[in-house]
Amino acid sequence: METIRLMLVDDHEVVRTGLKTFLNSQPGFEVIAEASSGSEAVKKGLETRPDIIVMDIAMADGDGLEATRSLKAAWPETIILALTVHEDKYYFMEMLAAGAAGYLTKQSAADELVQAIQTVAQGHIYLQPALARWLLEDYQRLSDLAGKNPLTSPAVGPVPVGLNVLSERERQVLELLARGMSNKEIGLHLELSPKTIARHRERIMGKLNLHSRTALVRYAIKTGLIDAE
Repeated sequence: METIRLMLVDDHEVVRTGLKTFLNSQPGFEVIAEASSGSEAVKKGLETRPDIIVMDIAMADGDGLEATRSLKAAWPETIILALTVHEDKYYFMEMLAAGAAGYLTKQSAADELVQAIQTVAQGHIYLQPALARWLLEDYQRLSDLAGKNPLTSPAVGPVPVGLNVLSERERQVLELLARGMSNKEIGLHLELSPKTIARHRERIMGKLNLHSRTALVRYAIKTGLIDAE
């Protein structure tokens, strides 16, 4: 059996050390690199080219979402497994949209992490069963809106919702998100922390029933918040 080469990305050294000790003790696993931030993850990932990157999401210097997008853009073949404290539909959908091959929370059992790594290493998708319900909910919502099987019907989106459901600050955040700015960039522009921007983004997603950056961009164009280029 070929060894699966891993890189761990987490801004807590204690967490990385524990994961590294555990994973190196598993047959066929080897941790070859570590990173403590999103920006470092991109740099080291492209330098070391591990088989799988185990990626945290919320970090102090650049989040895992942006790192995942950057890595997949620069190196489409990379396999990224999200391992996070966030049992959250927004992060779940965004990480999948960014190209992650799997998603599970840090509350998972150790053997589930091993299973997830083995699954994505084989080219499959791994979704923590307790969270996969969100995909089913979206499937059922699309089916109800279409009145037929969404897999064989023209693509449909959620029933349009007016911008009036958003606060002024949420409209500002949505506009900047739709223009391609990261949470960190928006935070600098609005003089808010990236975590505050992430919370605004989560509320926007919930109010509009949209679950990816692409969907937000389309919505912003459709409502005239930004112009299509």
